[in-house]
Amino acid sequence: MVFFMYEVRIEGGFAAAHRLLHYNGKCERLHGHNYKVRVWAKGGALGEGGMLVDFSLLKAALAKVIAVLDHSDLNEIEVFRQDPSAERIAGYIFDSIKAQAPELPLSAVEVFETETSMARYSPD
Repeated sequence: MVFFMYEVRIEGGFAAAHRLLHYNGKCERLHGHNYKVRVWAKGGALGEGGMLVDFSLLKAALAKVIAVLDHSDLNEIEVFRQDPSAERIAGYIFDSIKAQAPELPLSAVEVFETETSMARYSPD
């Protein structure tokens, strides 16, 4: 028997400032990024219309989370009070989407601070 695994991905982005208080270097000073976010979903079964999940559902869920983060000082958001690292931001986005839309088959969230630096959160 052949088992197929499907994966889909959507992207979004936001601009925000942050500082890492427990970091010894230039990132402990207030600075900003134009973050790129990738949200992944995966599963073995296709639903209505031959889709794993409707892209618009993933995009809408991400948009709600990004609305909180966009053009903010991340250190002023309670969950990030001390060190809003890319790793913590990825976990926060994953958990926030899962809380608002538990039916979505999320598998991972990637947060890019730059084109060459990213963190990935996956509960697996």
